[in-house]
Amino acid sequence: QVQLVESGGGLVQVGGSLRLSCAASGGTFSNYRMGWFRQAPGKERDFVGGINWLYDNTVNTYYADSVKGRFTISRDNAKNTVYLQMSSLKAEDTAVYYCAAGRRGTSAYTYWGQGTQVTVSS
Repeated sequence: QVQLVESGGGLVQVGGSLRLSCAASGGTFSNYRMGWFRQAPGKERDFVGGINWLYDNTVNTYYADSVKGRFTISRDNAKNTVYLQMSSLKAEDTAVYYCAAGRRGTSAYTYWGQGTQVTVSS
């Protein structure tokens, strides 16, 4: 059973930056691909981006078009932590951000964190 705990959310002005962290425990971190999702009030949960640690030790990242070029995902396998660096934030980035984990080789995200609120004010 993998447990995920997000942190780093808060209030930031438009154009600002924020870094979210997701600490994982209870599993072998490198066996999982990690993703970030977000849910704004009254909307469905949307995919933000993901990161996978490939078998040849390369890292693959992928992003939703809405955040491409502004958000960067990274992971530190030694610290069992994945990060979401958010820059050039917009009001529409306001949402609860969730970290998720899925076994490598599968398409589903099985484990979810409790979420952290990000509010971008104009």
